[in-house]
Amino acid sequence: MLLGAINDQARLLMKRAVISGGLEVSSVLASFGLFGSARGRGAIFTLHHVRPRGKNDFRPNDLLDVTPEFLEAAIIALANEGYDFIRLEDIPERLSDKSSRPFACFTLDDGYRDNASFAAAIFARYGAPYTIFLNSGFFGRTCTMWWETLDALLNRTDKVTFDFGQGAEILLACTPAQKLSAFNRIAAHINTADERQAVAGLDREALRQDFDPSGIVVELTLAEAELKRLSAEPLVSYGGHTVSHRGIARLPDDEAEAEIAGSLDAIAAMTGTRPKSFAYPYGDARSFAPRERQTLKRLGVDIAVTTRPGTLKREMIGDLTGLPRISLNGLYQKARYVRALASGIPFKLTG
Repeated sequence: MLLGAINDQARLLMKRAVISGGLEVSSVLASFGLFGSARGRGAIFTLHHVRPRGKNDFRPNDLLDVTPEFLEAAIIALANEGYDFIRLEDIPERLSDKSSRPFACFTLDDGYRDNASFAAAIFARYGAPYTIFLNSGFFGRTCTMWWETLDALLNRTDKVTFDFGQGAEILLACTPAQKLSAFNRIAAHINTADERQAVAGLDREALRQDFDPSGIVVELTLAEAELKRLSAEPLVSYGGHTVSHRGIARLPDDEAEAEIAGSLDAIAAMTGTRPKSFAYPYGDARSFAPRERQTLKRLGVDIAVTTRPGTLKREMIGDLTGLPRISLNGLYQKARYVRALASGIPFKLTG
C-alpha cells in the first residue's frame, strides 16, 4: 500500500515534468514563428476556479485552480499576440471570416462563486466576454460535487472508509502520498462504477466524519439569486452543463437526455433565455459521444465544448457540437505557456 502511494506520487511528478518540458519547447518554437498553421483560427480556453492560492498542503484539484493574477497575465499575453476576445456564439462567423486575426473565447465550468468575486472584474477590465457552464443541481442545491467533497475530506482526516463493491475498506490518508493514492482510487471507482451510487457512498462517509458534502456546494458555487445578479453583466453568458455533472455517455437514453435538458430548462427559467451552448461534464468519453451530440442538436444547442485539447479550425464550421478547448491549468501558471498553448504547437507535436 505504501509503495503504491509512493509510485502514484512519482508518476504524478514525472507527468508534470514532461508536460512542463513540452510547454517550454513549444514556447520557444512559437517565438520563432514555427508551425504557424497549428494555431488555426482561434481557441476556447477552459477555467474552473479563479481565486488566490489555497493554503492546504494536499491539493488534488490544483489543476482546476488558477490565481486571478494568472488569469490577467493570460489575457494580456493573448492580447499582445493580437487575439480578439469574442463570445462563443460569434465562433461560426469568425470561423467563416477570412480575417487573419485570431480569436479567443473564455469559458468557466461548474459555476464557482469565485467566478463572480474574482474573474468577472478581470474580464470586465479587458472587455473579454465569458461563458459560465452551469449545473442546475449545484445552483439548485440538490447535488454534491464529489471531487470537492473528496478533497476537503482527505484534508481533514487520516483515514477514509469506502466500499468499492466488495465491502467496506479502510484507506489510510496520513501522508500526502497516501492521500493522493486514496483520492485516485476513489475517483477511479466513481468514474467506472455507477456514478450516482458511488458518489452517494462518498457522501455517507463524509457525513459519518461530521462533514456535510452539501455544505461545500453552498460554500463554493453561485446560488440562483447570485447568478441572476451576475447575468445583468453585459459580458457574461450561461451555458448548460447537466444537472448533476455525471458522465452522461454512461447513462441510459432517457436519463442522459434529462440531465442535458434539465440544466437548459433550469437556466431558461432563471434568466428567461434558453442556452444555446453546452459543456460536456468531464469533456471526454464519459460524456462526449455521438448520442449526446445528436441530443444537443435536437434540443436546440448550437455549440458544445469538450476538454479535448486543440485549436479551432475553419473546417469545424460544419458541426460545432464537439469543439476542443485549451485548459488554463493551475499546475502550469506561466504566461509563456498560454502563448505556447494558443499556438497549437503542443497539440501538433503530440498528435
